[in-house]
Amino acid sequence: MANKILLETIISNLSEAVRVIKANKIRTFLTALGIIFGVAAVITMLAIGKGAEQEILAQLDLVGVNNIVVTPIPDEVEANNSEAEEDDSGAAETIRFSKGLDLLDVTSIKNNIPTVKMLSPEIILETYMINKGRQSSVRLIGVTNSFFQTSNVHIGQGENFTDIQTTSALPVCIIGEKVEKKLFTGESAIGKHIKVKDVWLKVIGIIEEKLISETAQENLGIRDLNQDIYIPIKTFLVRYKDRKIISDEPIDFGSGMVVISSGNNGPKKRLPRGNYHQIDKLTIQVNNSNELKSTAEVVSKMLKRKHNGMLDFEITIPINLLKQQQKTKQIFNIVLSIIAGISLLIGGIGIMNIMLASILERTKEIGIMKAIGATKQDIILQFLSESILISLSGGIIGCILGIVASYILEFATDIETIVSVSSILLSFFVATFIGLIFGVLPAKSAANKNPIEAIRHE
Repeated sequence: MANKILLETIISNLSEAVRVIKANKIRTFLTALGIIFGVAAVITMLAIGKGAEQEILAQLDLVGVNNIVVTPIPDEVEANNSEAEEDDSGAAETIRFSKGLDLLDVTSIKNNIPTVKMLSPEIILETYMINKGRQSSVRLIGVTNSFFQTSNVHIGQGENFTDIQTTSALPVCIIGEKVEKKLFTGESAIGKHIKVKDVWLKVIGIIEEKLISETAQENLGIRDLNQDIYIPIKTFLVRYKDRKIISDEPIDFGSGMVVISSGNNGPKKRLPRGNYHQIDKLTIQVNNSNELKSTAEVVSKMLKRKHNGMLDFEITIPINLLKQQQKTKQIFNIVLSIIAGISLLIGGIGIMNIMLASILERTKEIGIMKAIGATKQDIILQFLSESILISLSGGIIGCILGIVASYILEFATDIETIVSVSSILLSFFVATFIGLIFGVLPAKSAANKNPIEAIRHE
């Protein structure tokens, strides 16, 4: 019985609240604007935060949690830096020679640094492939089997390189899924041959497609692995190119060191050697993430000593770059949260203001309610119902606006957004809470109002 009476009371209060809101549609809408934009901002903020979190996790999967990346610096950059230093100091330094980043460095790191779990050298060649008389550009990558583990790449079809294939430099390859779709539309590429430059390669495997955003490629220097062709690193060195081998071809200025002197005592300059490094990238995977920094320092010292004191390489820890990105996005989310909070606060103040103004207009109505036996509690519940209903209405509109804004933002800026059910429920809770908190003061003011004295003053 008591529950039935309570239900009837709630329905009666809500019906009266709907009547009052309908009677003042424009004023109610303007009052709810703060709630609408606040809730929309909350949903958009949470969608951006969720999308950023998902993107960070996806990028972690791409770069590896415990990876260190060593990349060679082309001699053009070194030569420019050396000239700048000479201009500043006024004197030329002794010219040094570095053998470059090579497989001997890989062996040294593997044998001398106990914290290293796995190494993955890569050699990259921008070349072309020929299929059915048509030529198209492609990226050819010389790798070891460790590459697929350090890069979290899985073979979807076929198999990995065997020991015989890697040691005997056999012409076999593993291709990305996009390469298969491009060359073998509607059929499997396993067992078929493709001509890359002047060499026919047999396809023995196809990697699973990995979704890599343009942002990740730009910020972390990650390639689109789905568009590459992978061959054993020894196959690359034997059948394509090994930069450590001195050929009998005519010398050009891009393949060696040339010293030009303007006289016996004149300044010496050297032309850049181009890319003299045997490998183009080295990924080092350590056992634990807390060993990343110390291992990177040891690797740097070792390589600098082996390269005759020349710093012709760069060492990066991808997870540190991701942490910096995450920190930047967190700051952005905090700023957006403050804006959303201010908007909700303004919305709550607007509700309180309009409810107080409504009490002055409804003095006679309050008097009639008291005259027919309404208690203070009844009046408080009535005005609280109106306040909460205004907030909920604004919350519903705000939710719709926030969801639409999230998808528009993703479409227009390529920022990944994920709208979750929890963010919508949180927004409803916040809207209800705002209506309840900022409706208490007007409701109590209405309950304590003396209609007779108010009418006398009028």
